[in-house]
Amino acid sequence: MTNLAHKRMSAAEYLAFERASETKHQFFDGEVFAMAGGSYVHALVSNNVAAEIRSCLKGTPCQAVGSDLRVATPGGLYTYPDVTVHCGPPTFVDEQSDTLTNPRLLVEVLSPSTERYDRGRKFEQYRGIRSLTDYLIVSQGHASVDHFFRREADGAWLLMGYSGMEAQVSVDNLGIVLPLSEIYAGVDFSAAEPDPLPPLRPGATF
Repeated sequence: MTNLAHKRMSAAEYLAFERASETKHQFFDGEVFAMAGGSYVHALVSNNVAAEIRSCLKGTPCQAVGSDLRVATPGGLYTYPDVTVHCGPPTFVDEQSDTLTNPRLLVEVLSPSTERYDRGRKFEQYRGIRSLTDYLIVSQGHASVDHFFRREADGAWLLMGYSGMEAQVSVDNLGIVLPLSEIYAGVDFSAAEPDPLPPLRPGATF
């Protein structure tokens, strides 16, 4: 992401700017950040995840959408997750119906330039969304998914890690199972960008 320092503005100004823009930008704390395009593998994995989740959610009140939908956090981050799931009626920041505020599941497919941000500042912002129960961080360099999920008793977030094409991600809060063989269907890992950081240790709390 590139910071457009000269574009410092309010959230309302950002939305007006973004709705007129031909390219996507994230927004946080008065600053606008240009979003770079993803690689072929990034796009393929993102589409696989969205398709598999949609298939699993058939017949439920939940819907999965891709990266064209903007999401806003209570902390003021406006961003475009790779996959967003909401359940029941969607809620938006205004009548334009293009900035969701009540996601249940968010998915980010890692890129070398965004990994620290996706695991750090962005996840910190996502944890402030009261409706959110699950966050998936999906590698594009190898078959690996980190699943963060909210523990109901105390609200802490726990981590489960999955690796290998035989593994399956169990998203109990939505009653779905996502095989890594489907998430990575058609992926040539030799053409993928390497992951700069090792996966987090399962069992961690946040």
